Amino acid sequence: MNNHKLTVSHAPFWHDGDSLFKMNLNILLAALPAAVFGVIQFGIPAFSVLCLAVGSAMLWETVFNLISKKPLSIDDLDSAVIGLLFGMMLPAVIPWWVVIIGTMVAVLAGKMFYGGIGANPFCPPLIGMSILMLSWPVYFDFDAALVDYTFDFIELAPLVAVKFQGAGAADIFSLNDLLMGREVGAIGATFGLGIILGGIYLILKGYIRWEITVSFIAGIVITAFLFHMINPEKYAGPLFNLFAGYTLLGAFFLATENSSSPVNKIPMAIYGFGCGLMIILMRNVGVFPDGTVVAILLFNLVNPIVDNIRPKALGKGVNHA
Repeated sequence: MNNHKLTVSHAPFWHDGDSLFKMNLNILLAALPAAVFGVIQFGIPAFSVLCLAVGSAMLWETVFNLISKKPLSIDDLDSAVIGLLFGMMLPAVIPWWVVIIGTMVAVLAGKMFYGGIGANPFCPPLIGMSILMLSWPVYFDFDAALVDYTFDFIELAPLVAVKFQGAGAADIFSLNDLLMGREVGAIGATFGLGIILGGIYLILKGYIRWEITVSFIAGIVITAFLFHMINPEKYAGPLFNLFAGYTLLGAFFLATENSSSPVNKIPMAIYGFGCGLMIILMRNVGVFPDGTVVAILLFNLVNPIVDNIRPKALGKGVNHA
């Protein structure tokens, strides 16, 4: 009698040879142009902030693994990605202890407490940023933070200028200025062209979903256009809103974070468009000059509900009973 039994396992049954390390390495490479530009533009202080953010993020994950007696996991580079994206959203002259507290919150409260990679409901860098912005908002006043430095570009934060001076302030910044980072801002958020090129690279490699990015941009452009049509003297136009602040970083690197974004196509479109719409509402109606951090976190929160929206199957079931 043949006693051989079939061994059944769950999907997937085919592996394409990719890995977490390879994915995160590509994300780091894609973010590098914007980060390097920030170092060139803001100098050694920016380089120090980025190094401290990446190093401390990896250290926090190692400490957590050691305390919880789990295998070390920093070799997948996920904490390095969290640290780099978090550092790119900071001003170049932020105090060192604020960076360390921020990465602690991002890595531990944003990822490890939920069970590690793939289990986090929120984008970890945004968790760290939100806590810092609520606790020490003075350090995120980019104009004040860099007041003692002299640069060869417009020494104004675009969104802050428009928030308090009206849409006319947007005319100070040309589209070329915004794309090439010739304005005050976060270390890795000013070089719009570099962020776009890095994001397109990730889309072509299949590491982020284009549906989220495209719908995110559509939400920004359409909502900003409607506000601008209603009151062009008060509300800036769609292109200004698209290329200013954290917008592009959010569209390509933050809203697309795998664990906190939808997996189905229709929910991706709703999620991305909703993020863009909420950002413009916060900028034009709310108290935040930018709003990207809070808007994406809000849609991370409703992501499980949005991801259940699917088209109904056509036809009717047949009862064979």
